[in-house]
Amino acid sequence: PGILTFLADTLLVLSFQTPLKKTNALIAQMGITFINAYVPSALCCPSRASILTGKYPHNHHVVNNTLEGNCSSKLWQKIQEPYTFPALLKAMCGYQTFFAGKYLNEYGAEDAGGVGHVPPGWSFWYALEKNSKYYNYTLSVNGKARRHGENYSVDYLTDVLANMSLDFLEYKSNFEPFFMMIATPAPHSPWTPAPQYTKSFQNVSAPRNSNFNIHGKNKHWLIRQAKTPMTNSSIQFLDDAYRKRWQTLLSVDDLIEKLVKKLEVNGELDNTYIFYTSDNGFHTGQFSLPIDKRQLYEFDIKVPLLVRGPGIKPNQTNKMLVANIDLGPTILDIAGYDLNKTQMDGMSLLPLLRGEKNVTWRSDFLVEYQGEGYNGSDPTCPGLGPGVTHCFPDCVCEDSYNNTYACVRTLSASWDLQYCEFDDREVFVEVYNLTADPHQINNIAKTIDQEILEKMNYRLMMLQSCSGATCRTPGVFDPGYRFDPRLMFSNHGLRARRFSAQFL
Repeated sequence: PGILTFLADTLLVLSFQTPLKKTNALIAQMGITFINAYVPSALCCPSRASILTGKYPHNHHVVNNTLEGNCSSKLWQKIQEPYTFPALLKAMCGYQTFFAGKYLNEYGAEDAGGVGHVPPGWSFWYALEKNSKYYNYTLSVNGKARRHGENYSVDYLTDVLANMSLDFLEYKSNFEPFFMMIATPAPHSPWTPAPQYTKSFQNVSAPRNSNFNIHGKNKHWLIRQAKTPMTNSSIQFLDDAYRKRWQTLLSVDDLIEKLVKKLEVNGELDNTYIFYTSDNGFHTGQFSLPIDKRQLYEFDIKVPLLVRGPGIKPNQTNKMLVANIDLGPTILDIAGYDLNKTQMDGMSLLPLLRGEKNVTWRSDFLVEYQGEGYNGSDPTCPGLGPGVTHCFPDCVCEDSYNNTYACVRTLSASWDLQYCEFDDREVFVEVYNLTADPHQINNIAKTIDQEILEKMNYRLMMLQSCSGATCRTPGVFDPGYRFDPRLMFSNHGLRARRFSAQFL
């Protein structure tokens, strides 16, 4: 089968349905929507590395958006890129492969080979240099730099990606199966909509859920330091950003419609799997944090996942707990590759897509993030001390070096739970019962049953050291789970040592 993957940039689950009406009609309504899809790290580069490798961050070692954090570094190119799922698709499954859009945030950096570096596995390569832009950017066209300016008709990146993709579908070989990944800039900042959409959604503002603009009590200090209530200027800023994000998505909706129609005209639509997802979520005012991601809460780690294709019945929703580490195994499974030959941590979604009964599935997965921070104090916010970063004018900082955490996110027949530990002096713990508290307002770490805390702590240690098949062992609330409390004491030092040695 043909395989087509659309990857959005920082798309909040709650915000995609209205601006992406055609996408919902052409993919979701014609296939399956996974309503519990997550990323193991709510930041662009680690998350994209997880998609490409099928691995958790502690196994692919991309921890943030910098070269020092292994984002598109020489080490990444040497150790991980040769074993990404596109490399296997091309070398082992005979697929012609096409990439267009944002790859990894530091792609094209001079210290990592510049735009002349084309990762293994791609037959056709149209990658954006560095981070999301809409105008005035450089593309690597099969290793050669092509500069674009600010003329809408020839330079607006979402439309350029659409045209390149249509050309590929027009002129590709009909004797080899194809795989396409189209990674649009939208709805990432700088949120520049196409001219025809600048007046859209004029009355739209960010959702005012119960966790909007409230103090994040009983949470990590970084959340507690946010100013509540937010200033009027911060609220205006995040509402404007939310509206512009929706406006940028209208061009993505056009792109997807054009490609689906092209596949239909080519007679290939019925034999093509189409995926739509995002690299992470986004917050807009929850717990008085103006705009960003990189936090452990649902609004940052939960993403859309829509799939249509051969054998997938229309208008389905699936409640299974899935993650972006599952995309690589799924695509390789579709292509007929033996997943036992990979070192991937994820699971193939193909049995779920086909509606197979009695599928053994996970009940939990790992979320892990290493906070970014500067050695010195932010000059505009000296009172917050060293180690903070991404600070707004009113000294609300979105990240810090000790915003370093790991969580077990559990979803089973009896529990909808998140357990998180911070790698800081307090070893701060946050626990949420999402059945009773879907917006994660009340941290129940001090009131939940001690036995559950111990089991979750042990499970977290196991997941932080997992690799491949061991990442798919039964979770705490699976019937097959076995807990030996004696192991907690012999292994307790393992977690802290691994965090510092592996991540820092």
